[in-house]
Amino acid sequence: MKKVCVLGAGLVSGPLIEYLLNYDEVQVKVADIEIDKARYWVKNHPRGEAIKLDLQDRSVLAKIISEVEVVVSMVPYTYHGYVGEICLEAGKHLVTASYISPEMKALDPEAKSKGLIFLNELGLDPGIDHMEAKRLIDEAKASGGQVVSFISYCGGLPAPEANNNPFGYKFSWSPRGVLLAGRNEARYLLDGQEIVVPSEELFSHYKMIEIPGLGIFEGYPNRNSVAYLEIYGLKKAKTMLRGTLRYPGWCLKLKKIGELGLLDIEEREWRAKTYAEFMREYLRIAEADNLKEKIAAKIGLQLESDVMQSFDWLGLFSQQPLPARKISPLDLLVALMVEKLKYQEGERDMSILKHEIIVEYPESQPEKITSTLIDFGIPRGHTSMSRMVGLPAALGVKLILENKINLKGVLRPTVAEIYQPILAELQELGIKFKEEKVIL
Repeated sequence: MKKVCVLGAGLVSGPLIEYLLNYDEVQVKVADIEIDKARYWVKNHPRGEAIKLDLQDRSVLAKIISEVEVVVSMVPYTYHGYVGEICLEAGKHLVTASYISPEMKALDPEAKSKGLIFLNELGLDPGIDHMEAKRLIDEAKASGGQVVSFISYCGGLPAPEANNNPFGYKFSWSPRGVLLAGRNEARYLLDGQEIVVPSEELFSHYKMIEIPGLGIFEGYPNRNSVAYLEIYGLKKAKTMLRGTLRYPGWCLKLKKIGELGLLDIEEREWRAKTYAEFMREYLRIAEADNLKEKIAAKIGLQLESDVMQSFDWLGLFSQQPLPARKISPLDLLVALMVEKLKYQEGERDMSILKHEIIVEYPESQPEKITSTLIDFGIPRGHTSMSRMVGLPAALGVKLILENKINLKGVLRPTVAEIYQPILAELQELGIKFKEEKVIL
């Protein structure tokens, strides 16, 4: 019997685990430090096993990995290199839904030499975005065209009817990961010019993006888009931009959060016991001063502004106790957001992915091709985000178990032998793109 281990039973692991348990006599071990989470997904399935695991316990982790053929790492991305090293020692394949880190990339030579597949970036973004991008690009090239512009935006958001808080956002994946992304510098290519956006300017650098049927969203650049000229084989493109979508208002609020220093990841000891006291201590605001007025003045806003009201709603000025005395400002913010920006029972989330490419042809007019995916979560069922992340990872495992990937080493799903079967099965599972072509 084929054996797979899923490390991590968090927000996006459910569809992955369910798919594997329903696939062709595969035994699935699900390991998590909170064993009840693992048990929840395994239930009483005869081919499922829930295991309590502390990732820091290397010997236990190594034993679990040694007993399976493929490991799926759904733990925080910072652990993937560590897990990958153990997979190398044990001679096991690895699948993740995270970006290829320098630590993961360094494992490529040894993975190749051992004939192992370390398949990464198999989620939504990164993941489905890569696969649909390469499908469009490869089809354009096969028709004799050259892609001169590639613009893509992706977002995981509340469905319109669930967009009912001041931030226009709710967490369907790692809350800390969402905020950490706001610390990244961004680079992209526009009309042949490379634009570099420092992290402190990220949320000032957005455009209004229309998604048909849903309205207007804010789109801001995501990490290093320029690197995708090579990854996607678009060395002659003049525009290359990959961005993030949010409801209007998000960018200004996150910009002001950044100006207050609340994205700082340095852990320290606080004298403060409440959030209001923390804000005074962190920003050095005297007890005699009006806290809200001082903060509004510090970030150049009116006291009654939408941003200040949203901070008040979140609890930044409240008497709510701090979750810990030694903690970073970012994690204090995460603790508030996890509680206030969560989905209520029956609410749906929504995933949006929009690719827009411009293709030039030697003997005909250029055309603009738009491919859009809009997907909604299932009320009281799986979230859209969990399906968008978990199912591609599951399908990657399936390809490995069926020996349908000939390449070895550290990979992403940008080659046809990987993306074609995964996109085809995703379509069967109801995850579909709508494509439109316009002659320019």
